[in-house]
Amino acid sequence: MADNKELYGYEEEDILTLEFDDGEAVECGILGVFDALDKEYIALNPLGTEDVYIYGYEEDDDEFELKDITDDEEFEKVVAEFEKLAIEEV
Repeated sequence: MADNKELYGYEEEDILTLEFDDGEAVECGILGVFDALDKEYIALNPLGTEDVYIYGYEEDDDEFELKDITDDEEFEKVVAEFEKLAIEEV
């Protein structure tokens, strides 16, 4: 990451780059990892936007994996849990 890039309030270690199948790369701040439905999820904020991306999250030693949430019902429940947690932090 370039030193002159705005971090939008995130520490550099709290930013990761998502690389999509089409080759597009988006830098995101990590809003947090949270539990829902007996699994872990991660909420990411693409820098410079108010968007939130939510993925399944699995961590093993120093490695982690993001997983797409393909089930609509699961996604709706996870978003509701994230929104509940976000409101509690305000």
